Amino acid sequence: MATVNPDDRLYSEEHEWALDNGDGTITMGITDHAQELLTDIVYVELPEVGKKVKQMEPVAVVESVKSVSDVYSPVSGDVAEVNDALEDQPELINEDPYGEGWIARITMDEPAELDRLMEAAAYTVMIEEEEDEEE
Repeated sequence: MATVNPDDRLYSEEHEWALDNGDGTITMGITDHAQELLTDIVYVELPEVGKKVKQMEPVAVVESVKSVSDVYSPVSGDVAEVNDALEDQPELINEDPYGEGWIARITMDEPAELDRLMEAAAYTVMIEEEEDEEE
């Protein structure tokens, strides 16, 4: 069964989402598809507030019972806020990847970088094509 990816977000090929907050910042996290692939998340290494990040470079690390994965920043900018709740409850990413399981808020250097990300429909097609290739 395909997951519904919220239409109000943009998506990267590496399975991150970005929500434009309309104030020069985005909220980001990993997609429902990504958390399903990872299975049970046991630890999240959050970035430092104030850290400079570049689009599609690692910003955080998510550790699951299966693997350790980099989380890539959907935009370049400065980390404005991190979701401290993940330190005690990393499973929030599994339970609510588009809500309580957000990872960071980033003040964008170049809002035009959002144009390089996919809309929900294109992301859904990409996932379906990946799943077809695996079968």
